[in-house]
Amino acid sequence: MAGNSFGQLFRITTFGESHGEAIGVIIDGCPAGLQVDLDYIQGELDKRKPGQSKITTQRKESDTVKIISGVFEDKTTGTPIAMLIPNEDQRSKDYSHNVDVFRPSHADYTYQTKYGIRDHRGGGRSSARETAARVAAGALAKLLLKTQGIEIVAHVSSVGKINAPNVFINDPMEFIEEREKNIVRCADPATAEEMIEFIDSVRKDGDTVGGKISCYVKNCPVGLGEPVFDKLHADLGKAMLSINAVHGFEFGSGFDGSEMRGSEHNDIFVKSHLGDIQTITNFSGGIQGGISNGMPIEFKVAFKPVATIMKNQATIDSEGNAAEISGKGRHDPCVVPRAVPIVEAMAALVLADHWLRNRNARLI
Repeated sequence: MAGNSFGQLFRITTFGESHGEAIGVIIDGCPAGLQVDLDYIQGELDKRKPGQSKITTQRKESDTVKIISGVFEDKTTGTPIAMLIPNEDQRSKDYSHNVDVFRPSHADYTYQTKYGIRDHRGGGRSSARETAARVAAGALAKLLLKTQGIEIVAHVSSVGKINAPNVFINDPMEFIEEREKNIVRCADPATAEEMIEFIDSVRKDGDTVGGKISCYVKNCPVGLGEPVFDKLHADLGKAMLSINAVHGFEFGSGFDGSEMRGSEHNDIFVKSHLGDIQTITNFSGGIQGGISNGMPIEFKVAFKPVATIMKNQATIDSEGNAAEISGKGRHDPCVVPRAVPIVEAMAALVLADHWLRNRNARLI
């Protein structure tokens, strides 16, 4: 099975299955001498772990990460870093009814057809459980970026048709503190309450709902990104679309920009009072020609409703016969709140990789 690695200079490979003994990640290319804050890494994992609140899945995992190589005296050595996260609450029997039937909108049929074998216990490699390994690696990438003053923050900006107003980020830490005051991880308190009430009603109905996450990169230097196929927004798009349940990615003005005229959409350059070059507007989302221009990088990620619902659904079995899949097991009515650290992690992995490439872009 190919496709388990991501990145070029800062490269990760994840491994493990949802109901196996453990999941984990190998990080290759992290520079030596980076101070590793294990508490920070664990804190990022705690934001993604299941069982956090009534509006997320009730699977109980501590997601305790262990670094087993590549770090000595709390600093990276420049060698491959291995992180391991044991699985603790698999409850594989919950999936015994899935052995011979294909769950609607899951990867059961495609995996069975492609490989001739599949792990029916929660989907195996196709499960979003794998993203915990990405969050661990992304936390290390964040620590690397913080040494350059680069900060990445995200929040839930919509659930269903409930949309939060645009937010202004002055201090990234204050933004995160505000976001973490509610279980839906929306930085606007009034909208958060409305979202929570709606998600809870969806949960009680045995159904699911999707939403969007808005992500912002602050203090990104000019020059990250490569022509032609490794454009920064192209790599961000690939990273985000690789996350389970993601069905859409847009940066800057996104799809709304297609309804504007060029005279409205062009970002006019000016020199700031500090002497650096900025743009009056940021419809480009901080990226022009595939390369960061020094303005905040802004993008949105759209998540579909997760496919596991607590309702019986018509389907077929592996022989093509009509069947019914029963709605039982654990239920995640809205995955978006737990996806915030995943989006941040994948953005960090892209930016860390491009920062290392940009560091070597000039001979002088």
